[in-house]
Order: sequence, then C-alpha cells, then structure tokens
Amino acid sequence: MSARTGIDVRPRASQGEYERLERATEGIEPPFALVDLDAMWWNAADMLGRAAGKPVRIASKSVRCRPLLARMLAHNPGFRGLLTFTLPETLWLAREGFENLVVAYPTGDRTAIGELAELTEARPAGAPVLMVDSPAHLDLIEEAAGPGTAPIRVAIELDVGYWPLRGRLKIGPKRSPVRTPRQAADLARLIAARPRLRLVGLMAYEGHIAGVGDRPPGKRLQGRAIEFLQSRSAREIRARRAAVVAAVSELTELEFVNGGGTGSLQETATEDAVTELAAGSGFFAPTLFDAYSAFRLRPAAMFAMPVVRKPAPGIATVLGGGYLASGLGEPSRVPSPHLPAGLRLDRFEGAGEVQTPVLGAPASDLRVGDRVYFRHAKAGELCERFGSLHLVSGDRVVDEVPTYRGDGKTFL
Repeated sequence: MSARTGIDVRPRASQGEYERLERATEGIEPPFALVDLDAMWWNAADMLGRAAGKPVRIASKSVRCRPLLARMLAHNPGFRGLLTFTLPETLWLAREGFENLVVAYPTGDRTAIGELAELTEARPAGAPVLMVDSPAHLDLIEEAAGPGTAPIRVAIELDVGYWPLRGRLKIGPKRSPVRTPRQAADLARLIAARPRLRLVGLMAYEGHIAGVGDRPPGKRLQGRAIEFLQSRSAREIRARRAAVVAAVSELTELEFVNGGGTGSLQETATEDAVTELAAGSGFFAPTLFDAYSAFRLRPAAMFAMPVVRKPAPGIATVLGGGYLASGLGEPSRVPSPHLPAGLRLDRFEGAGEVQTPVLGAPASDLRVGDRVYFRHAKAGELCERFGSLHLVSGDRVVDEVPTYRGDGKTFL
C-alpha cells in the first residue's frame, strides 16, 4: 500500500488479461515478445500529463525498436526528439530519417566521430549532439573529427547525485565529474575556445530519483528512507541546476536543458531551468517502475515462454526465460511471471538460461504447450533477446515490427 495514496501501486494481472492475450497471439509460437499498444499509449498519456506541458525527449535505450520510436514521436507533439545511448546508433537513426538527436553518454568511438563530422558538415544546425564532461572528451572529439568548417555540437552533463554528510556519502549514478556552477562554466569556456566545438545544451539525469521507486515491495522502512532522501535531493538539485544553467547561460545561449526520467517527470517538470524532459521506460512499464507511489503505469511489454515440463503438481517449467536486467545482482533484476496471475518463481532456481520453473495455484492448470507471460525488470533490454515485437491492440495482433536486433543492430 502507498502511504501517499492508500492504494497498492503494483499492477494486478487478471485471468481476463491472460485470455485476451491468448486470443490475440493464437498461432504465434513462443518464445515471442509483445507490446500492448493500448497500455503503452495509456502510459504515454500519463507521462505527458506529469510533464505538464514540457516536451519529452524519448530515451531510445528504453525502446530499442526503430518503428516504435517513430510511432511514439508521431503520436503526440509532446514527444520531441531522441536521447540515444551510442553514437553508432545515433548515426544509424539519423540515416533512417530521425532528427533532433542527443547522445546521452560520452563516446570513445573515433570512427563514428569522424562520420558525425561529415554529417555535421552537411547539416550544421541539426546534427546530433555529443555529451561531454571533461577536457579529455574535447581533445578526443577534435582529434577524431579532424579539420572542418562546421563545429561539432556538444552538451555538458551535470552530476546531480545527492551528497549528504558533506560529500562523504554519495547517492546516485556515478556519471559526470561536473557538479558546481564554476566547474560547468569552466568547461563551457574551454569549449568556447575551440573552434571545432559548439556548446548547445546541458543534461542532468537524477537516476536515484527517476529510476528508484519509493515503495519497494515488502520493504516499508527502506521505502520511507528512499522517500526522505529523494525529497531532500530534489530540493538540492532544483537550486544547483538553476545556478549551473545561469552560470553557463552567461557564456553562451543554450538550445536545451534536459532533465528527469520516467520516475521523476512530475518533479523535474516544475523546475524553471529545465526546458525539456527525458523518459523512455514508462512506455513499456517494466517491473522496476511498479514501486512508485506518485504514479501507476500499465504493463505494456512482456514475453511469452512455452510450458515444456510438469515436474510435480503445482509446478510448471517453461523453456528459457532467464533474461536478467543489468545493475545490481538482486531479486528486483529478475523477470517476473505476469500471466496467468498468481504465478511466482522458485526461489531456489530463479529464471534460468534454458528452463524456468513457476509455482503457484495456476501452475496446476497449465499443460505442456501452454504459455506463461513474463515482464522484464527493465524496458529496452528485453529487445536484445528478440528479433521482433508483436503489437497487440484489444484482442488481436495489429503489426509485427523489428527490434534493433531484428534490424541487425547490436550497439552494446
């Protein structure tokens, strides 16, 4: 139960949902992955509502499906541009017609930087933006880009982790070393002094708020601690981010200041210094986003595995299923059986490479050849396991689209 809302924030599956998906995917042999479009567009509306009118740049790593990215951008003008995860991916998307691209992570790919330089010469005002946070990044970009007339567009990433106890305790992703207005302004001056580079934006990702739910199941005290720390951190970020933007804006005019994530849209949207938000996981609603009290998403992406064994009453074993999510090796990173409702993993075996036992009353009714639908802990990582996504609306499959893997692309 949520202390804020008084309701259970975790989504509940139903037998009716299982039967609907079974009708929709009849004739498709598992394993396969699907996206429930009705749920996805509901989640999109939720994100836009929490964004409160600020444009949302879509994080491509959380989707990893070119046709779906195109549909998302066309769905509503509130979704504007992509926040990509590698430069080769970005260049590919640019060749496929995508525009307004910002690479969220620094790159060391000299060949790709050379290709970006050529693209920038052809499209100087609309070329993709590279992320930087140190003079070493500037040196590498200039060396790899070579001589040219059009400067490479770059953005500075700001660290917005929470550092209580005067920095002795650091909470949040270990990303940029740029933290203070002075550090950001110093790096901005270095960029301005290099004719081959042009500073156009700032980005700050509060991952300890945007990607960590404040209502972890069965951990009430931990949830209260997370809520307290996130509230304190959000106040600190608001003041520091505004000061950084003011300091850098005295030196150059910024095209964008990007912040937020699926879990922090409603907070970051209230900051005047932020001009756009970022989100991606919210479209698919993986299990890591079940633990937020401020919003409730609908499960949209899942994968189906066939039952291949009945080792004992109350147990059904499916083929494969061990699609673990990146991050800490803990139970929250394991895929969860979603449908039929009421199944759970065997705590002694978990989700395996070639087989996954599921337990619970519904397992007694499952027969060899039936399906079990699972949800991944993270969003786009699911697409690294499947070549296509079956798009479901109502009780039918309306399309099948390739994932990055299906397009023959493996960027990480």
